Amino acid sequence: MSLSQLDFLPDGLLEANPENLHRILPGPTLIHLAGRRAEPVFVSILLHGNESTGLASLQLLLKKYQGQPLPRSLSIFFGNVSAASKNLRKLENQPDYNRIWPGTELPDCAETEMAKEIVLIMKKRRVFASVDVHNNTGLNPHYACVNRLDNPFLQLASLFGRLVVYFIRPKGVQSAAFAEICPAVTLECGRPGQHYGVEHVLEYLNSCLNLTALPQHQVQPQDIDLFHTVAQVKVHEKVIFSFNQADADLLLNEDLERMNFTEISAGTVWGTTRNSLMPLIAQDENGNDVTDNCFSIQNGDLLINRKHTMPSMLTLDEHVIRQDCLCYLMERIHL
Repeated sequence: MSLSQLDFLPDGLLEANPENLHRILPGPTLIHLAGRRAEPVFVSILLHGNESTGLASLQLLLKKYQGQPLPRSLSIFFGNVSAASKNLRKLENQPDYNRIWPGTELPDCAETEMAKEIVLIMKKRRVFASVDVHNNTGLNPHYACVNRLDNPFLQLASLFGRLVVYFIRPKGVQSAAFAEICPAVTLECGRPGQHYGVEHVLEYLNSCLNLTALPQHQVQPQDIDLFHTVAQVKVHEKVIFSFNQADADLLLNEDLERMNFTEISAGTVWGTTRNSLMPLIAQDENGNDVTDNCFSIQNGDLLINRKHTMPSMLTLDEHVIRQDCLCYLMERIHL
């Protein structure tokens, strides 16, 4: 694998959909477009091939500026083009493209070397800000994520909306790598294919390009709802789980995703299990096992233990749960 770099938009790129993008780009591609201000905004899209909002919003943005200079230079990384061709998060033989960046826990491979190269390229270009665009599979509001609580990061996040999530795990994500060289955010933009998500990201990216600098004043506590990810929750790899098959080891509630960004109390039932062994694994931001602090089993019911917990990224997509995780658990924090 090698990274392709271009300083122009190939023919057909602004009309392509994720499934045929591989006919225009040979693979992972970094495109640099000059603007009136030299320090570029870096935007990564399609790190997960089935998350299309980033591509659609950038196509509209670039059409808006056809025939005129961009307000600021723009560098776009088109990530997992091969997975996008099949509308998959990733192909079976690939690492997750949002786990390959410097700081990753994955062993060295062609993809991690490519990610290192991209960070070095953008550092030399004195990148102004980094925006990584994603979608969710479950019912989630739009929100921005940061890996640092410094004011420039919060300013960049609050430009997207009130909801801001701070996390430091999982490792190897794009925003954490770019946080070493510039303010960086991840945008979570609802489900793919939603017009509102495309319009929201379009408006946000246009605002970023028109910034002369990030505001210096402090983000005020009343201006954002800030949450801290305290645990990542996975289903144990040996556990057979389902949302509708009664004979599964773990039968999860079919309305589980409706708990996203809702503060739930200890004792809330998430599902039922056929044996007494804990089917979930929860790890805190340092990788420590905190399962017993988060969940318990009582009379076959799987219960949440933590008080005032707020889940995010709960999804009913069993394939995504296996590839990534069941959800994250968050707690509100105050500036």
